[in-house]
Amino acid sequence: MTEQPPHSSTIAGWREWVSLPGAGVPWIKAKLDTGARTSSLHAFDLEEIALPDGRDGVRFGVRPWQDSDEDAVVVECPVHDRRTIRSSSGHTEERIVVLMDVTLLGRTMTIEITLTNRDEMGFRMLIGREALRNGFLVAAGESFLGGRAPRPVRRLNRGR
Repeated sequence: MTEQPPHSSTIAGWREWVSLPGAGVPWIKAKLDTGARTSSLHAFDLEEIALPDGRDGVRFGVRPWQDSDEDAVVVECPVHDRRTIRSSSGHTEERIVVLMDVTLLGRTMTIEITLTNRDEMGFRMLIGREALRNGFLVAAGESFLGGRAPRPVRRLNRGR
């Protein structure tokens, strides 16, 4: 017999709008991926820096909207870790890991996020199972159970 999930579980769709409150990103479309252990975020212009307190840090840009520079922000935060990540295609890449607050379905949690170039991916962000263990159940047939972003999302024809 399988163990029942805790009563405090929040049901989420396979894709949801999330926010990164500490980074000034109110809306970013994320894929909730139980097949991925760690969460990842599309980051560009990645630059390792020394923070004022002497810790290793990273500065990077975040483009929350696919195919658009609109609402792009620059983020600085401490480096939490470095890991070799294997993609679903089998490609390995060493990535910087940071700790960031993410708000999903009204619940804010601090999670580990790897930084990578996701330009060719359909989602700017991927929420992995380590984050989802914070009391989320993913309904594979549902989308945007937390609602839509409060602004129109421009869609460009990418030749697909």
